[in-house]
Amino acid sequence: MEYNRALLEIRVHRNKTREWISRRRQRSMVAGILLVTAILPSAMPCARQKSSWAKASAASAEPRARGGADVARFRARARAALAEVQAQKTYWGVVVADQDTGAILYELNADHFFTPASNAKIFTTALALASLPPTFRFRTTLESEGVIGADGRLAGDLRFVGRGDPDLSNRKFPYAGKVEHDGPVERVLGEMVEEAVAKGLKEVDGDLVADDSYFPYDPYPAGWSVGDLFFTFGAPVSAIAFNDNSISIDVLPGASAGEPAVITVEPRTAIAGLGHEITTGASDAKPDFAVVRRPGTDFLLLRGLIPIGHASVKLDLAMLEPAEMAARTLEQLLVERGVRVLGTIRVHHAPPPDTSEAGDLPPLPEMMPANGTPRIVLVEHLSPPLIESVRVTNKMSHNLHAELLLRTVAREKTAVGSSNAGLRVEQDFLRSAGIADGDVVLLDGSGLSGTDLVTPRAVVQLLRYAAQQPWGRDYISTFPIAGTDGTLEGRMKGTTAEGLIRAKTGALEHVRALSGYVTTLRGEHLVFSIFGNNSTKKGRDATVAMDAIGIAMVETLGAQPPPKQKK
Repeated sequence: MEYNRALLEIRVHRNKTREWISRRRQRSMVAGILLVTAILPSAMPCARQKSSWAKASAASAEPRARGGADVARFRARARAALAEVQAQKTYWGVVVADQDTGAILYELNADHFFTPASNAKIFTTALALASLPPTFRFRTTLESEGVIGADGRLAGDLRFVGRGDPDLSNRKFPYAGKVEHDGPVERVLGEMVEEAVAKGLKEVDGDLVADDSYFPYDPYPAGWSVGDLFFTFGAPVSAIAFNDNSISIDVLPGASAGEPAVITVEPRTAIAGLGHEITTGASDAKPDFAVVRRPGTDFLLLRGLIPIGHASVKLDLAMLEPAEMAARTLEQLLVERGVRVLGTIRVHHAPPPDTSEAGDLPPLPEMMPANGTPRIVLVEHLSPPLIESVRVTNKMSHNLHAELLLRTVAREKTAVGSSNAGLRVEQDFLRSAGIADGDVVLLDGSGLSGTDLVTPRAVVQLLRYAAQQPWGRDYISTFPIAGTDGTLEGRMKGTTAEGLIRAKTGALEHVRALSGYVTTLRGEHLVFSIFGNNSTKKGRDATVAMDAIGIAMVETLGAQPPPKQKK
């Protein structure tokens, strides 16, 4: 999800220490930078941004392969947008091209590196649609080595096996302009339990095992900041992704000042791992919350104050152990339906990925337990079609979903479901799309890593390539629409660009991005990429220049229709 730092001004001390990049990926990034640097003098006529906007605009490259009054008008408006006070200190990269011919209409720092933020999802979701069949569905099962006896007794463990489904929740499909929910957050798990009970299950003699070994155990991708891990956009990655691996907390004031607040948590079992010290304050106070991660049983500690008489406040935080949480929820649902569970709750993780020079661990057998006896599938749940998962990922800029797509591609294509394996598959895909080696340096699938690097030209090349594929129309349909839905719902609303720009947003601290597809008022189809790095602006001020450039594309580019002939 986009980088909204906290709901209701939650104050968190952010540890700014970044994870070290592996030596192999570090060398790859340096090599890519040296390659681009080496070819810049002879191979690209694009601008080099100077210390002042006047110098930058003077040095900006002339449009290639296309001229005309429309391009001149657009250039003037783009120059004016980037000359505004709120844009002057930002480092900008822009490419605008004809979608059909690839002719460059405008470029600025097109081959320089920028942090893409959630524009990294453009690559991940295209990779998923290119690599997985359109009929692909994520599969989640209840399995056992034993069978259900005539008396309803299951002799053995009951195993909940996840395979990366991003929608084990109450999310409604198909997506229709906004995310909607139906029923409790454990709805899918409840449906699976109901089916098991309908097949006669009354007692589990063994343990209840949450098995997320479809992916190597590696919950946090390289480059994610410690401070991100409190919040839903930094939720841990697991082959069992229950309720987006997040918990929702409703806080209500007590009956009088000084009393503890009333706390309600979803999933219900999450209350066991949440410490809270929230009191009821005076009626003229303001809600004030802070969250702390600490060692011990209550790893998440929520502290703060809510005024007496205040409406409930909802807070969303990342789940600590999603596989264990799913198992505890499953146990609760079984007991509520009269099923006895005699054993304990266990979690089965695969070993962590091997990130040494030798490569990843060999593939792990999916359906074979340690004793070699194949497991029997008692209940199977299938996700919505792949395109629906991609749509939610792009429309809502969902970080966890992007990471799951990357690892699923890796597992399906290489039998090793690690991020590194997925990124290697992605590099092959980018070559097939005509993107130069070294122009895309990603360490994750979502763009939450601040060490990701891409060039605007690489993004535009990928967008053009995707539009020409059999899955291209579906892919374009997953992008947010200006002024209409997703992360662009509130942007360019009421302007000529409303409904005519489909683009992926991106936001990290000091970073904004917008890349996608445009249909101009004159019917021309364009692809574009705009990056703004090193910006200190917040809120609308951080995106106003990008939106102005988007509106200018819609209004100016394309040939004027011929004048009507007089009869």
